[in-house]
Amino acid sequence: MGDVLVTGGTGNLGRVVCEKLREAGHEVRVLSRRPQPGHSVRGDLRTGEGVPAAVEGVDTILHLATAPRGDAEACSRLIAATQPRGPHMIFTSIVGVDRIPLAYYAAKAECERLIETSGLPYTIQRATQFHSLIMRVFHAQRRLPLMFAPTCDFQPVDVHDVADRLVQHVDAGPRERVPDIGGPEIRSGHSLAKAYLGAARRRRRVVNLALPGRVFSSFRAGANLAPDQANGGVTFEEFLAERF
Repeated sequence: MGDVLVTGGTGNLGRVVCEKLREAGHEVRVLSRRPQPGHSVRGDLRTGEGVPAAVEGVDTILHLATAPRGDAEACSRLIAATQPRGPHMIFTSIVGVDRIPLAYYAAKAECERLIETSGLPYTIQRATQFHSLIMRVFHAQRRLPLMFAPTCDFQPVDVHDVADRLVQHVDAGPRERVPDIGGPEIRSGHSLAKAYLGAARRRRRVVNLALPGRVFSSFRAGANLAPDQANGGVTFEEFLAERF
């Protein structure tokens, strides 16, 4: 099996992906701005320093790194560092990046476009929101007397389910844009808030919060959902049970 370079390998998804890749017998390098113990290689996507050397000899790049700003620029530097050899580029994106007018989502959509027009063999995998993100939304309100829940639906997916799919893409080779992956259930914000409170053993009244603007109109219209791809295996309650 060829070497795999993982950007964002110390993140929520990246740690699980690296573990599963090694279990499957892959040699894994993790791109890091600073030397790390283990299988890390030094490279900085913010400047491009060290990235050409980091990608040298790899057959597959799993681009999981993300940032509030500079996603497209980092993606461009990574693509440029692969030329002219061109390893298989696997990119994780988000369901709805082309329909929800968030700056962060627009940057992800631009990364997709850069990869699609790069000439590289590629696979783009979109996923719905992670369980951990939904939990953080409610955990941030833990000291409030009320729990506010957005009046839209979510389809949270477990990082292990997404990681399994990404490892399959490494083994299968380039497939361009593949079907989205979503969690096993589409749930209202209210029901997810109640599930969080139950797992955390807290008593709060859940107040539905209807937010204005185009972003939340897109969420209310279901642009963040993948109802035909409800193939994740871990429910929100099962995720919470491991954490409380």
